[in-house]
Amino acid sequence: MMTISYEYEGALYVNLTNRCDCRCVFCLRHNGHKGSIYADDLWLEHEPTRQEALDNLLARDYSKYRELVFCGFGEPMYRTDDILWLVDQLKAKVPNLPPIRINTNGHANLILGRDVTPDLAGRIDTISISLNGSTPEEYCAVTQPKDGVKAWEAMLDFAKKATAHVPHVVMTIVDKDKTQEDIDRCRKITEELGVTLRIRAYIED
Repeated sequence: MMTISYEYEGALYVNLTNRCDCRCVFCLRHNGHKGSIYADDLWLEHEPTRQEALDNLLARDYSKYRELVFCGFGEPMYRTDDILWLVDQLKAKVPNLPPIRINTNGHANLILGRDVTPDLAGRIDTISISLNGSTPEEYCAVTQPKDGVKAWEAMLDFAKKATAHVPHVVMTIVDKDKTQEDIDRCRKITEELGVTLRIRAYIED
């Protein structure tokens, strides 16, 4: 049984890919986990097609959910075009669809080689970007991105560009091993970008 969507705290989460260009030190994937506190098995047998994902999502009762979140056990923006297609289909077919959020590392433009932020307008209500560091060095140490410092720059640029097209742009950090000075630096970065900072509690595996 493949977990394409799962419920957590009143929201519906969508798991479209296990691909990721980072190896974050706190990611459950490194410890042999196939799931998380959210769902037991998020490793996909295969990436669901657009239609498989749509069929799965249309079977849900959206009156139960406060939010629809593209997240899962990988970087969802590898499948940006499929997310946009799914959102268009759901908006056309589901009355009173709840607000839509994407949880991302902010590397979409780097991965796809184009600026995708204009395509989010009118479709995505919130984009949550993992900041995870207050300097390029800390960011690379924590997230271990394939593209190194270039990924840090791409993530900040993506956040800034997204503010023109998405109503709520949030950047998150995990509080593990963060000093008050680190947190203050992160807050300064988000203030300069004009986005909201959210500090998440570290979850022990």
